[in-house]
Amino acid sequence: MTRHIRLTYARSWLLVSAAQPDLHATSRDCAADVVVYDLEDGVIPAHKDHARQNLARLLSSEDAHGWVRINARFTDEWNHDLEALRGLPGLRGIILAKCEAPYEIDATADRLSRRLPIVALIESARGIEFAYDIASAGATARLAFGSGDFRRDTGAGADSAALGYARGRLVVASKAAGLPGPIDGPTLTSDDSVLREALDVTQSMGMTGKLCLTEQHVEHINRELSPTTADVTWAEDVIDRLGPDGGNVTKGSDLPTLSRARTIRRLADIFATSRKPASHGNAS
Repeated sequence: MTRHIRLTYARSWLLVSAAQPDLHATSRDCAADVVVYDLEDGVIPAHKDHARQNLARLLSSEDAHGWVRINARFTDEWNHDLEALRGLPGLRGIILAKCEAPYEIDATADRLSRRLPIVALIESARGIEFAYDIASAGATARLAFGSGDFRRDTGAGADSAALGYARGRLVVASKAAGLPGPIDGPTLTSDDSVLREALDVTQSMGMTGKLCLTEQHVEHINRELSPTTADVTWAEDVIDRLGPDGGNVTKGSDLPTLSRARTIRRLADIFATSRKPASHGNAS
């Protein structure tokens, strides 16, 4: 990783099969904000034990670290995953696949040897309906959208309108529960323009991170989910005009404008190494 980004602000979440031979190189060299070693869909059933052994070797010290996506609570693999991960010092957090209820978060947290953040990956109609309850569970750090499995569960299309309700529910549930913006599902494409369009949807819906399955998407995600130079210029102008503490506020609309400007400046400082040029800024 090029720099440490706190969980609250993490944009790019790269899923890497835990069955791959050289996981340490991925952990060391990848520019993703979060590297997630996958024990679920990224590993076929016959290779899951091997993948767990891989992770146990990798995460047995602080030298290498990362997150792990584990199998769903209702599967036997969930038990095996947590047995293999328990006590590993390099484990930074858990993504719980196919989460549909808060007790699944609680049960997962209870099986860990220390308190770790858990991202609830919501992938079904039932999960969407219980999104606020899941977000309110004590160990839930963020929500994420498993868009592919959600589409299979509901028959929804891939276009933004068809998935808008589900994304909106996750955004509202996250905000209501005091969590950061949710993490959007991956976009399966090799076309940069298609990925940019998908990231426009992610951002416009109020989501602040995105899963990806290839390192080629990491740079795009980090750039598009960071403030533009135009955003930063606008924010600095607003803060100069209204005052850092709002001392020059004269009308009701000034306060939300100043709040947005402060947010942009804070994010620009956090993402200082990956600001994007002014292409389609959203500071208004």
